[in-house]
Amino acid sequence: MSALNLTKIAFGCDGFDDLRARLAARIERGENIVLSTRYMPKRADEMVGGSLYWISQHRFGLRQPLIGFSEIEGGRIGIVLAPVLIEVEPRPRRAHQGWRYLSAEDSPRDLAEGGVSGEGIPAGLHAELAAMGLL
Repeated sequence: MSALNLTKIAFGCDGFDDLRARLAARIERGENIVLSTRYMPKRADEMVGGSLYWISQHRFGLRQPLIGFSEIEGGRIGIVLAPVLIEVEPRPRRAHQGWRYLSAEDSPRDLAEGGVSGEGIPAGLHAELAAMGLL
């Protein structure tokens, strides 16, 4: 059985380059990244080994492996992510608040190292073409 995933909006980021820049220093140091949330997901045990899929500009673009959950100060829960960003198929996704579950079957595929499926098509254009059913 595949691990369950999460989706989250890259709030306050103008795009995935902005998200990469925000996380760059922690990633370079190899530090796990901890996001704060109010509640422990009811299906937390199913998500360890899954990923958090980032959404920006109404599309998927990056994911980070999900390591686990921890309690952090103020009674909040930390979502612990590996210090890596993996490019994924730029598939359209509606905005939402907080996080949402995402099954492995509904998750976008990883892209080949340094490329976008579609041979050199910019990610934004790829997402638009995919939304129209042309890719």
